[in-house]
This record gives sequence, C-alpha cells and structure tokens, in this order.
Amino acid sequence: MKPIALTSETFDATLSGTDQPVLVDFWAEWCGPCKMMAPILDQLATEQEGRAMIAKVDIDAYPDLQARFGIRAIPTLIVFKNGQPVNTITGVKSKGFLETALAA
Repeated sequence: MKPIALTSETFDATLSGTDQPVLVDFWAEWCGPCKMMAPILDQLATEQEGRAMIAKVDIDAYPDLQARFGIRAIPTLIVFKNGQPVNTITGVKSKGFLETALAA
C-alpha cells in the first residue's frame, strides 16, 4: 500500500471522511530528505492500513496547502485527528517516531 496523494480538491474531504488519524507528508520532488522519508512512509502505509491513513501533499503542485498550514521547511509531517492538526513534525524521522506520533 502506498500513501494517498492529496490535492487541494481532495484534502478536506479525505480528512473529514475518516475517523482514523491521518499523517500528511508535505514534500517536493527536489527535496533530498523527503526522498529519504518515502520508503518509511510506504512501510507505514502498509503496516498501519485500517488503523491510520498516510497521505502526501506535493507542495510544488499545491502551494495553497503549503501556505494554509504554514509549511516553511520540508519534509514537514502533520498528524490530523478528526480533521484537525494535532502534531507537527519537521525533518527526517524514524518509523518508530512516526508510529508513536500516530498513536498519541
């Protein structure tokens, strides 16, 4: 299972349409650290299926979402619960760190 690609059009509906926590990765193709996070997020998407949703937003394609959440550095990951941001994580983190953030 791969992370879900979110767009400006699908972002709000996707987050409000689930009762699972959602980890959203704000990233860009040119970002080296973002590429380091990709395999970790792929693993999480598979392992957390049914318990949490893993999603990605390409900030170059959707700068409105970048501005909306005040993203200044990437990768930035935001954990949403009930459609609301509850935790913001910046930089490359381990799978265990992200699992703990999702469970909190």
